[in-house]
Amino acid sequence: MFQAIREQIETVFRGDPAAKSAVEIFFCYPGFHAILLHRLGHRLHGAGFTLTARILSQFIRAATGIEIHPGAQIGPRCFIDHGAGVVIGETTEIGEDVLLYQGVTLGGTGKERGKRHPTIGDGVVIGAGAKILGNITIGAHTKVGAGSVVIHSVPANSTVVGVPGRVTRARIDTGDNLEHGNLPDPEGQLIDDLTRRIEQLEEQIRLLAGERMAQRR
Repeated sequence: MFQAIREQIETVFRGDPAAKSAVEIFFCYPGFHAILLHRLGHRLHGAGFTLTARILSQFIRAATGIEIHPGAQIGPRCFIDHGAGVVIGETTEIGEDVLLYQGVTLGGTGKERGKRHPTIGDGVVIGAGAKILGNITIGAHTKVGAGSVVIHSVPANSTVVGVPGRVTRARIDTGDNLEHGNLPDPEGQLIDDLTRRIEQLEEQIRLLAGERMAQRR
């Protein structure tokens, strides 16, 4: 237990430059509380005390605003920053060193049974408000932009943005952080490309119109 607490405190220090002390983290970080209590609830769930584990998960939700089903598997050094509105479904699997911002949903897509929630690889960063839905895999060290909705598996070392989420060719390597203001915008790029194409076509039309006028003269 003490080892788990120490590891989680060190994880918060690495993930949040605003953290000033271990005491502050212990008393003031809901993501810290949610992860530690979830690890207890996950053990109870695995031991067959499913109702007790669910009651504990509801206490976590009420106390922190973070809802984690006790069946979810969360690897070491996972950090939930701020945490309000985070939802993690029952069959979710989260790897090591994963960073989740507030409002993230790791959910299902319907009433299917069995494995119905995402698998998140090691070192993944998921931006605020992002939704990752269904039995899909997010490859290791992928960055998911804020507000993205991801419904298909993503290869490792990708950057995903948009609704629905699209893998961009650009790879932004910012360590464990996600620079929300410096993400690729595939939709904006597409609009720019279309605008340039329209301008080219308009220029061609003007040239053709000029040639016809010259021929008539």
